[in-house]
Amino acid sequence: MDSKLGLIQQSVNTRYSQWVRDALDELPDNFTITDPSISGHPIVFASRGFLKMSGYSQEEVIGQNGKIFQGPKTNRRTVMEIREAIREERGIQVNLLNYRKDGTPFWMLFHLSPIFGKEDGRVTHFVAVQVPISRKQRRNGGVSLSEDGSGLNEIVFGSCRKEVCSDSLLELGRVLSLDSGSKVLDIEETCEAGDFEKRRAASAYNNILSVLTHYSELTGRLVCGKRCSVPAAGYISSSLNISLGRIKQSFVLIDPHLPDMPIVYASDAFLKLTGYDRHDVLGCNFGVLDGVDTDPSTLHEIKESIQTEQACTVRILSYRKDKSSFWNCLHLSPVRNASGKITSVQIAYYVGVQIEEDCKNQDRHGLSPEMRQLSAVGAVKVAVRSLSMGASLAGSSKS
Repeated sequence: MDSKLGLIQQSVNTRYSQWVRDALDELPDNFTITDPSISGHPIVFASRGFLKMSGYSQEEVIGQNGKIFQGPKTNRRTVMEIREAIREERGIQVNLLNYRKDGTPFWMLFHLSPIFGKEDGRVTHFVAVQVPISRKQRRNGGVSLSEDGSGLNEIVFGSCRKEVCSDSLLELGRVLSLDSGSKVLDIEETCEAGDFEKRRAASAYNNILSVLTHYSELTGRLVCGKRCSVPAAGYISSSLNISLGRIKQSFVLIDPHLPDMPIVYASDAFLKLTGYDRHDVLGCNFGVLDGVDTDPSTLHEIKESIQTEQACTVRILSYRKDKSSFWNCLHLSPVRNASGKITSVQIAYYVGVQIEEDCKNQDRHGLSPEMRQLSAVGAVKVAVRSLSMGASLAGSSKS
């Protein structure tokens, strides 16, 4: 977990500088920032307003996925709409029922927007603004639904599609709590955000983007709210990043169609094993781990397997960022796209899975090193083919 927390800290500091957190903390809005390149697509920043609204502490939220705020009555279709927006790297605004730490549900306007790297067009983060949908006092049969303890606690938020209507306190009590200290949680209908919530969400996002843009200038790694350039060659989409992030093994993805066959994805476990930061290795040749005593004949064997489009397994001396060496049990395999045709143009990537020899027998699931490597390769192939199939289906539906 320590290595993941390190990646989370770097996610913000490396892109925007360490001072950005103080600037974001000054904003009064409720929002989180997530990083799709880190395993689990975790929250890397949560505003003070969001923590107060949700009842969670910063330690409980940072590193978690946004699904921890969902509950039994969160609309699954709405969640799928959000996931689709992430896959397509676009913004979305939806009404969403989420849950506080104490289990209390509340309606909010959920405004999600991607942040792009200005130079390479990659999605660096997603900003999620949450605006609670305003409570409105209602009257029913002359009884005010207020929160002053003299009447019923109003739990209906915003302009709900179905009003709570009843002629008796007994029937009202089935929906609303008569105890001011208890949780009332039977929310059946969707609440719609109004113009006020929508304006507030847009204003909050613009303020956040302004801060991120300013502080990215300090590091020279500029960001923007819209894709300012065509994604660079070797670009990995947010959806594929998230899918690959679920694979816990140490591995890299290599693009054979680009000059010098650069690394286009590096897993969290690879970064932990080698000591490199993600930005250190992305765009570099796979030989970044080679050193003075790496056997040339082993390197030749790897190159031959790539030329013949075959998988290979080798034992090679590799080097970490700090120049310390380790024996690397490396398995390299081609990854074909959804068509699966055995032609060179159908090879999308090569995946290289690493296991340190000294640790090769340590596996809590009882899997052999070979099975762990093959399992990782299989998971990578599923992720790549699923994405290419989804893209093909989306393209055919638009045509």
